[in-house]
Amino acid sequence: MVSSIGVTTCPRGQPGQPSPEVHWAQCRAAGRQKGLGLLYSALVRPRPEYCEQLRAPQGEKDLRVATTCPEEGNKDAERAMAVTILVWVLQQLILNVRVVGDERDEARRDHSSFPGLGSRFGIGSTMEGWSPSEENIIYRVLVSLIPPYGHAFLPELCNPGETPERNFRIRVQLVCTCKTEQLVGDMLCFIHHDEEEQRRNQGPSLLQTVCTGSYLDVQKTACRFHQLVKACWVVLPHSRRWRLTMLPCNRSCKFKMAKAEEEIIIEIMLGVQQGNSDIFLSSQASEALFTPSTTWTSSCAVAEAKFFERLARRAPDGSFHLRCLQLCARILVGTGFSEYALKTVVMHLLNTTPLSGWHRTHFLLRLDDIMRYLCHCLEEKRLDHFFFGNEKIPEEIVLPPALQRAEPFNLFQHLAQDPDAQAQAMREFTDMQDRLTRMLANDN
Repeated sequence: MVSSIGVTTCPRGQPGQPSPEVHWAQCRAAGRQKGLGLLYSALVRPRPEYCEQLRAPQGEKDLRVATTCPEEGNKDAERAMAVTILVWVLQQLILNVRVVGDERDEARRDHSSFPGLGSRFGIGSTMEGWSPSEENIIYRVLVSLIPPYGHAFLPELCNPGETPERNFRIRVQLVCTCKTEQLVGDMLCFIHHDEEEQRRNQGPSLLQTVCTGSYLDVQKTACRFHQLVKACWVVLPHSRRWRLTMLPCNRSCKFKMAKAEEEIIIEIMLGVQQGNSDIFLSSQASEALFTPSTTWTSSCAVAEAKFFERLARRAPDGSFHLRCLQLCARILVGTGFSEYALKTVVMHLLNTTPLSGWHRTHFLLRLDDIMRYLCHCLEEKRLDHFFFGNEKIPEEIVLPPALQRAEPFNLFQHLAQDPDAQAQAMREFTDMQDRLTRMLANDN
């Protein structure tokens, strides 16, 4: 059963759940005082322990401290500083500041016309600390969306009865806010106030800006987000040193920040949290050839980052688990194996092998374990998803009840259905073993 996000109680006889509007107003006020911190450590040393929920500086004073020019020649610090500025831009979108770029133009974010921006998380191989490539690195961040004032998000399965539950639509529903109008100033109830008066005072509703019909549209939301960041960026002093280029991407927001010969790429995924869990309905495309713009896919990226973050806190000095994963990921190039399948294999082993066994002195043993585990999965034509129905998930990671109860999902289902695909996978596995042997021999 999928729960709604932001359903309210209408004082005019519409039953429902507790209203989020007071909480929304309190969060806005708290954001002005608390701010959101820095991204510096997460990017200078991209290991999980430095990649907790992203934060940005508090106001202009903290921004000046955060953006103090690093020591000349410290390229990692310069890159970190540049991305910190971009995160600060996100903070300004949250606080609803007025931004003036050109004297003729003014960009203002209305609370009702775009989702609120909630928690931010570093995700993916770079932020988890095992990126297989040293070039063309992409820093990925997932930004959670929360329903703006007067709205509720109601996730619905695209295909009821689908197992596992992976593809959703997010229905946007207007909710009564008559009880809370005095707490949030001039914001009017979308249901019980004149439409023309609403348009004059607070702009259009979410349904009129980033929705297709009654459903939140991924592409419209990403496009609008691009526009908001661009409007804020041009007035920042660091825009004179770093060029921000919007890269084409339909379902996420991708930016290239360049200065002289330096450039970094940041991809911002958008997502709606499932209840209080670490699972999000994200803007990432599904595995289908075509993903409708109103489809949001279930993503475990935050739960995975949290898993590696937990390991980083507990692992003893000299742990090589990330190095093992990185090295194995490099031998996948040119094969039909995905990095995600390999990552799943390693997560299963990390969850069953004591962390002391991942010390550098056991490096070759653990590499052998990874290859043997993968070979066994290929022979059995079965690799269980790490989170679906796994009873050994660390308790710090919060999963929706439906996912906890779900039958294990087979990532190698296509091999079970296609004998030719399995035969090809076994041949590629043999090539991978040879490649790993040569790589280790060359290192020695």
